[in-house]
Amino acid sequence: MQVLSASRPAAKPNSVIDGRRIRLAALAFIGGFSIVVLRLATLAVFPPDDFGQVVQAAQELGKPRPDILDRNGRVLAMDIQVASLYADPRKVLDVTNSVDQLATVLPDINRDAIARRLASKKSFVWLERGLTPKQQADIHYLGLPGFGFVSETRRVYPAGRTLSHLVGQVNVDNVGMAGIEKYIDDFNLNTRTGLSGREKPAPVRLAVDLRVQYALRDELVKSIEKFSAIAAAGVLLNAKTGEVVAMSSLPDYDPQVPKEALIPDRINRISKGVFELGSMFKTYTMAMALDSGNVDLNGGYDASQPIRVGRFRIRDYRGKNRFLTIPEIFIYSSNIGAAKAALDVGVEGHKAFLKKLGMLDRLVTELPENAKPLLPNPWRPVNSMTIAFGHGLGVTPLQAVAAGAALFNGGRLMTPTFLPRTAEEASIVSTQVIKRETSDAMRYLMRLNVVKGTGRRAQVKGYRVGAKTGTAEKAGIGGYDTDKLLNTFIATFPTDDPEYVLLILLDEPKGTKETFGFATAGWNAAPTVGKIIARIAPMLGLESNVEIEAMDPEVLLAGY
Repeated sequence: MQVLSASRPAAKPNSVIDGRRIRLAALAFIGGFSIVVLRLATLAVFPPDDFGQVVQAAQELGKPRPDILDRNGRVLAMDIQVASLYADPRKVLDVTNSVDQLATVLPDINRDAIARRLASKKSFVWLERGLTPKQQADIHYLGLPGFGFVSETRRVYPAGRTLSHLVGQVNVDNVGMAGIEKYIDDFNLNTRTGLSGREKPAPVRLAVDLRVQYALRDELVKSIEKFSAIAAAGVLLNAKTGEVVAMSSLPDYDPQVPKEALIPDRINRISKGVFELGSMFKTYTMAMALDSGNVDLNGGYDASQPIRVGRFRIRDYRGKNRFLTIPEIFIYSSNIGAAKAALDVGVEGHKAFLKKLGMLDRLVTELPENAKPLLPNPWRPVNSMTIAFGHGLGVTPLQAVAAGAALFNGGRLMTPTFLPRTAEEASIVSTQVIKRETSDAMRYLMRLNVVKGTGRRAQVKGYRVGAKTGTAEKAGIGGYDTDKLLNTFIATFPTDDPEYVLLILLDEPKGTKETFGFATAGWNAAPTVGKIIARIAPMLGLESNVEIEAMDPEVLLAGY
């Protein structure tokens, strides 16, 4: 009998089995290799740390800033989009050749510094920020491996130097560094409206009038040239609202070149400079004397003899050597009369009056650049005497013009503002610091000084201008230098109902043939103010009255 058994399939050759294993291994190897290559490609195109963080930071800093406008809507600062050049040093094939080619488009680059950056091991380095469209296109056409562009927001200033100290500037990362630009960042005006992304914030409108600003700066430039001064500054304040309508400090700087602002003589002399104002300070001394009740316009002080203080003597320049009334002390600029008026009030009364005018404390405004006054310590009677005629106390011109406005506007002091403010808003934040009758008397004295005194060269046809000169010798080693003067001039117009107060200073002006060699304020600061007022009064809407010049001086003064 035949026995049947189950059959087994024939065994496959070993070569077939080995082929499958090889294919599986190859696929695994290719898959693993592909993952590595893909990861390397991803890292090359999208560096994990440096590139992402830096670009994100650049885009964050590039968020739009608000436009800055003058009171009439003229643009003073605005954003534009620019390209900035970066490199991934790991992709740069030839550092030397890359630097050479880049220099053909950007000849002012620091070749050594660029070479060091390109030789680094970082995945992202900045090479040049804020390129022009042509520079970007030219670099693009060079076709340099490892180079690229990031779009950033950049600030431009259409008014250029004209408003540099007021508007300020930003740094390379578009962060406010000075002036209103820093104020915008300090008070979060970029985000206050709750905007997100790249929406544009609401514009910031200032109180400054660009037309008036240009005229003020232009006349200061001319005076520097004419009188060979080393610097000049001026500020125009609305006497009824405290608005700063114009402010210029020369030398100024180009806000598109922020490093210029670091040059020592580029400081804002109006809010950051502290000066002894010379005889202009007698304006505050006379107001103090009248407001104290110790004396009135018919009273006065004996100025027949110099005042001896130790080994020093307080004397008058071309003194009258007799008793002087308050108006005479003012128009003849008597140091003796001012010193005696201060002694009559006393040290504590003097300090209290100046503090009430805001002249003993740092003035805080929207501008971050505000200096502290320089006070005598200790403050003795002799200090009061010298301060009375403008020596021994240093204040900023912005403090001085704000205090001056209070003397002429009816007695109300208000902190100056660079933002628009109505008269109603000003009345809420103002403080009565002197009697209205004192303010009336001060307007009389100011006008009298232009009609009969040292301010005559500030007269403007058709406008009632009131003013006081100041000529201060600058402090030097071992005392005051008689050859270096700081001239100041404060003016109000129209004096019968003051709308504006203007203060200027000229630093170390020289005498000219036209001034017969004299370099005091009446010969240079006064005519400068006259030219400024003649130009800006029509811009400010002030009507000219040509009959004023034909009227007798006593008639002009009778209304005060």
